[in-house]
Amino acid sequence: MKKSTVQEIKERFDNDVERFSNLDTGQLSAIDATISLELITESAKRINSYAENLLDIGCGAGNYTLMMLSKLPDLNCTLIDLSRPMLDKAYERVSKETTGIVKIIHGDIREIRLQNSHYDIILAGAVLHHLRDDSDWEFVFSKLFESLAPGGCLMISDLIKQDSEILNDYIWEKYGDYLETIGGKDYKQKVFDYVDKEDSPRSLNYQLDLMKKVGFQKIEILHKNICFAAYGAIK
Repeated sequence: MKKSTVQEIKERFDNDVERFSNLDTGQLSAIDATISLELITESAKRINSYAENLLDIGCGAGNYTLMMLSKLPDLNCTLIDLSRPMLDKAYERVSKETTGIVKIIHGDIREIRLQNSHYDIILAGAVLHHLRDDSDWEFVFSKLFESLAPGGCLMISDLIKQDSEILNDYIWEKYGDYLETIGGKDYKQKVFDYVDKEDSPRSLNYQLDLMKKVGFQKIEILHKNICFAAYGAIK
């Protein structure tokens, strides 16, 4: 199946701002979304309790940054998203919760220039699965590594695959069972069709190996449930 273009992804999120402003409804199909959000933000706080600069890529309506600010108040926040309506909503919400500088950047992370050795914390919540080929993944991981200050961390919550096709099929059967409990067979098929069209997830092993390849020294797995995981690395 031909995957969604960047423009198609942008338009979908442009039209879904309010739903993604609520973690409960915005990530209904994501298993353990609230647990993963807590784990990656609390881990980031403990890794870098004196953080000043936060980068949130694919920030959506700002849920991850808001949780981070509840733990480390008054961070300077840089928010990146393809969707301008999402960014506007995130800016509105985040600006109320910090006295730090809030900067929004409208665009594709692959095309945006970032400051080197600047950010203490980078959050990537349910966004990296939109990357396509291996060159995309390596380029973005390298860019994020270079933009982190020494001792900074990249914390990720995302959709993942298994390396083994046999086990991947099994895991996605289990995910389908979960989706049916939420909305029945039609909802399961809707989500599966959406993933086939829009997403290109990589395995957890692939991403952890890539983190090591681009230079990260400490790699951490925080949580995995079926085809969703929370994980990260320290520069």
